[in-house]
Amino acid sequence: MQALSQTIHDYCPSNRHLAGLMVVFIGSLFCLWLDVSLDTWTDGRIVGLSSLTLAILLGMILGNTAYPTFAHRLDMGVSFAKGQILRLAIMFYGFKLTLTQVSSVGMPAIMTDALVLTSTFLLTYWLGTKWLKVDKQTTLLIGSGASICGAAAVIAAEPVIKAEAHKVTIAVATVVVFGTVAMLLYPFLYHLGWLQPWLNAQQYGIYTGSTIHEVAQVVVAGNAINADVGNTAVVTKMIRVMMLAPFLLVLSFALTTGNDNEGNKPSIMTRIQQVQVPWFAFIFIAIVLLHTWVPMTQSFERSMVMLDDVLLTMAMFALGLTTHLSAIKQAGIKPLILGAIMFAWLILGGGLINIGIGSI
Repeated sequence: MQALSQTIHDYCPSNRHLAGLMVVFIGSLFCLWLDVSLDTWTDGRIVGLSSLTLAILLGMILGNTAYPTFAHRLDMGVSFAKGQILRLAIMFYGFKLTLTQVSSVGMPAIMTDALVLTSTFLLTYWLGTKWLKVDKQTTLLIGSGASICGAAAVIAAEPVIKAEAHKVTIAVATVVVFGTVAMLLYPFLYHLGWLQPWLNAQQYGIYTGSTIHEVAQVVVAGNAINADVGNTAVVTKMIRVMMLAPFLLVLSFALTTGNDNEGNKPSIMTRIQQVQVPWFAFIFIAIVLLHTWVPMTQSFERSMVMLDDVLLTMAMFALGLTTHLSAIKQAGIKPLILGAIMFAWLILGGGLINIGIGSI
């Protein structure tokens, strides 16, 4: 009971947080407005540019110019947005998915998602740490984003990995850049006729949902063919999102390697006891179940989705504010190379996985 009380207390901002939270909140609302406005001003020609991308870019601009002057007054609220607000955003992500949607695409989509997620993450880790010598935290973050759901997965993995802000930004940049390229490339290849010999329209939807980074990018790439393909792609993508909770639990276990007092390798039971359970990810699953089984009005669902969009954008804006360009420059080009290699793997390796499962 005391632990629950402490948890609730941790998620309640104090007066010291208010100034920073207000700045982050205003910044997120501006980015959400700008996202919609850019789509209107350009007649939809700027596609896949989400409010999350705009938030981290604007946050970085301010974070490297005006923000340092006021950081001593705003830092507590900004840190609260990167921590507790982020976890709330991941929880409320569950209002965007139901088990009914999962069942509509069947077992092939679930198997494909599981294989793509596992192979992509393990390959990213091996290439990043063994071959390119990218630091472990950045590698894990890039692997999380590429294998699950882009920026949302990166920022969800950050509390488990305990990564520095600039490393999170680097990982987000890779999924934004290569996810945007994939969003435009997939429909182009389909319309050229290069994919039809291997994948029918339904399988193309599963391929898109299982290999493109961001949900918004999947929406664009799927609907570029037709609405039915778009629905299949989005549902397949959301199944990947559901895999976030068990993924974070396994990741936490893998990162728990503390030694005993004599320096011996810990036992399995000791490691299990040391695991920091990402409860926010499991609350996300609970909300998915609630969303599936409890009748909700459309206005309530829209309100929850809108709230989640605001919370996610706040977290990304706060992340941008605390990201220093000098730290990104110091990281070098290797993370970008790693992101490019995984982009190629998702197209080719992910395609082979889709073809293999589709032929069963």
